[in-house]
Amino acid sequence: MWFTEPATQRDRVLLLTAGGEETWQSLKLGVTPQEASAGPRDKDAPHSRTRNVIVFYGSQTGTAEEFANRLVKDAQRYGIKGMVADPEEYDMSELPRLREIDSSLAVFCMATYGEGEPTDNAQDFYDWMQMTDDSLEGVHFAVFGLGNKTYDHYNAMGMYTDKRLAELGATRIFDLGLGDDDGNLEEDFISWKGQFWPAVCEFFGVQATQEECSVRQFELVVHSDVNMNEVYTGELGRLLSFQDQKPPFDAKNPFLAPVAINRKLNKGGSRHLMHLELDISGSKIRYDAGDHVAVYPMNDVSLVNRLGERLGVDLDTVITLKNLDEEANKKHPFPCPTTYRAALTHYLDITSPLHTNVLFDLSQYASDPEEKEILRKMACSSSEGKALYHSWVVESERNILAVLEDLPSLHPPIDHLCELLPRLQARYYSIASSAKVHPSSIHICAVVLEYTTKTGRVFKGVATNWLKDKVVTDGSSRPTVPMYVRKSQFRLPFRASTPVIMIGPGTGIAPFMGFIQERAWQKEQGKETGEAILYFGCRHRNEDFIYQEELEEFEKAGVLTQLHVAFSRDQEHKVYVQHLLKQSKDHLWKLIHSSNAHIYVCGDARNMARDVHAAFHEIAEEVGGLTHTQAVDYFQRLMTKGRYSQDVWS
Repeated sequence: MWFTEPATQRDRVLLLTAGGEETWQSLKLGVTPQEASAGPRDKDAPHSRTRNVIVFYGSQTGTAEEFANRLVKDAQRYGIKGMVADPEEYDMSELPRLREIDSSLAVFCMATYGEGEPTDNAQDFYDWMQMTDDSLEGVHFAVFGLGNKTYDHYNAMGMYTDKRLAELGATRIFDLGLGDDDGNLEEDFISWKGQFWPAVCEFFGVQATQEECSVRQFELVVHSDVNMNEVYTGELGRLLSFQDQKPPFDAKNPFLAPVAINRKLNKGGSRHLMHLELDISGSKIRYDAGDHVAVYPMNDVSLVNRLGERLGVDLDTVITLKNLDEEANKKHPFPCPTTYRAALTHYLDITSPLHTNVLFDLSQYASDPEEKEILRKMACSSSEGKALYHSWVVESERNILAVLEDLPSLHPPIDHLCELLPRLQARYYSIASSAKVHPSSIHICAVVLEYTTKTGRVFKGVATNWLKDKVVTDGSSRPTVPMYVRKSQFRLPFRASTPVIMIGPGTGIAPFMGFIQERAWQKEQGKETGEAILYFGCRHRNEDFIYQEELEEFEKAGVLTQLHVAFSRDQEHKVYVQHLLKQSKDHLWKLIHSSNAHIYVCGDARNMARDVHAAFHEIAEEVGGLTHTQAVDYFQRLMTKGRYSQDVWS
């Protein structure tokens, strides 16, 4: 069923409740149940001309949700009623009833996750689209997809949603938009919606002139006398959930896992590679080798303090940001009441480059005309504005603090800033352990991110630096990490006797530590285990050959039948994992073509995964005698069958 606020509310889009047909008819007409029972109205009455847009989002990292919110905010500027909806919270099988509401439009901002998969919150909607044969004739829609061209299944969810809705009879009112996160996702979105809104205005029959003004969605409420036990201090769902932990644990109710071990893996070099073990005893959390662990990090305290000083505010002020639209499902942009300090520490992303919509809204608070013009120009869709935004914000990696420091006349109120900044998202790591061997702990392998930007500022990765500081000391309570497990399709073959070929340079070795541990456990159980070949890569044997001792022990025990390591910088010419693959081409082709071997690739999507894929194509051509086209088709079929799996990132 559709869920809504009480049925007496007016002008909502489509939200079918359990109240029966009378309630549905009242929502359909945009009137109260009492008015609906009084009979038909004049067709020219104001409410019969209500224009409604509902924007659904499939989001894993928060960007699609942010884009959905921006579209609804834009709708207000055009005088169109809009709302954002999480498909996970609705019965999407009721979508055909949208046709019963005059002047209605459904927009879908759909991100693609993993290997062409739907995001967690869009899984049920995707399943429904695959199974249903319901007619969507009379339903009007538009789709914007969010993807990354470094992945094989670029924008699969956006493309599928657009295609499937049309197949079911819905009417597309504007062309599918495709955003590429490997290029400039923000620019792609701006370009698409710049043409999308004129089409929407034509559909609704309104003038296509957007009012150039900032629209506030939330109002500030300052609490002077409040019980601090009723104030959120970082919880994501239930108040005080970190003090009173209750399973099941998931994205909205993470488990506070104590850090049992935090050790540096590399012996030298300028980088810091780390191994952490999270204690999940008593949590009832279950995981499999190949799953992902999601952790909720905190922003750097010093950055938060610098923001407070620059804005001249007391960060410990207790506030609530309350939605100005009383009928909106989303009452607050983050858990409220809370303090500015908690919001900037736990709930808001203060380290990413600012998006154009934020720059536009901030421009009104710049007292210097030149600074105001810079902000406005970067927020517009002109080629000059896009170029300036790309160089000044994207390439220079200016976050909110950098923008405030470099534009001294800019003095936004902190409550508006909190409204504008995106939510701080969970970070996902491939689990580096097997539950068969470590049922009460989850292992993480990660590299700490730290470098200097073009403006000379030091950028520190939010999660990895936060995790690095989770130091375990004797005689004191262990630091904790809010976490939950996300299931993956990255799995060992069902039969232990099936050969596996694993390619994971750098921290891409993480899931394979779990796979190898599991193969060792299977061997101990007396099962016949197939060949297990690992291709690992690092810079120098004596610096960052991580897990060297463990891997060599596994090889000695026969769990790893072959261990190949590419030390890229130990010789004049660089050697990578794809080069080592070619050196074993005859044996690899035999395993793949004749022994049903499964191939696994984990790590960098932009270069490594592509080069490895190309190396396998060459092996099929040179050893298997296939043409290039046949080789590409051959490995595409392996992917379809689940015999070529990737866990990659860019």
